[in-house]
Amino acid sequence: MPPRPGPYRRPYWDTQPPYRFDPYASTQLRAPSQPLIALPQSLSELTGPTFGPEFVREGDNDLTAGHGGEPIGERILVTGRVLDENGRPVPHALIEIWQANAAGRYVHKRDQHDAPLDPHFTGDGRTLTDAQGRYQFQTIKPGAYPWRNHHNAWRPQHIHFSLFGNAYATRLVTQMYFPGDPLLAYDPIFNCVPDAKARDRLIATFDWATTSPEYALGYQFDIVLRGRDATPME
Repeated sequence: MPPRPGPYRRPYWDTQPPYRFDPYASTQLRAPSQPLIALPQSLSELTGPTFGPEFVREGDNDLTAGHGGEPIGERILVTGRVLDENGRPVPHALIEIWQANAAGRYVHKRDQHDAPLDPHFTGDGRTLTDAQGRYQFQTIKPGAYPWRNHHNAWRPQHIHFSLFGNAYATRLVTQMYFPGDPLLAYDPIFNCVPDAKARDRLIATFDWATTSPEYALGYQFDIVLRGRDATPME
């Protein structure tokens, strides 16, 4: 049986973004207006439905396949490990990703950005971590896109990550960015994390070891769930 999740611990103050960050305009409306109330864990957080192989089909981690043809864009391999605060692997965690296509557009009715859709790319995938907490996705490097948060606002290239633990209540969401992106300096979502070292943990590293010759560049993105080195979460 998979291990039960440990007790909830408050995150270190500088590793996580605040609920309200005025340069990120939508947080002004959705941030709580009253102090949060800490609720003790109950049996529902420690037990319940788990995510097994039946939640993932073969090939779900390859976003470049299964849609009638080759998508347009630069192929990349994203690999990494999911770890706890002590560096131990977190096995059998369900990871889902979603992203824009190479032109910077999502397959969603609310995305009306003047950029082409790719009929061979839907931008979503999923996988389970193995016994060592490892995962891998094959996908297309996403494009930047405007998002109207402020004048001349552009989101950096990024991939959204959703992680589920051993129960439905144990879900965390974060974003992975790419090294050397000049838009990071101007992005309120990236910069709402107070600590510079914590922000750096949102940036993947180029990985020569997983780069596939003449096919795809490799990037490594490890996710730490809590502790001093925790990955910032939304």
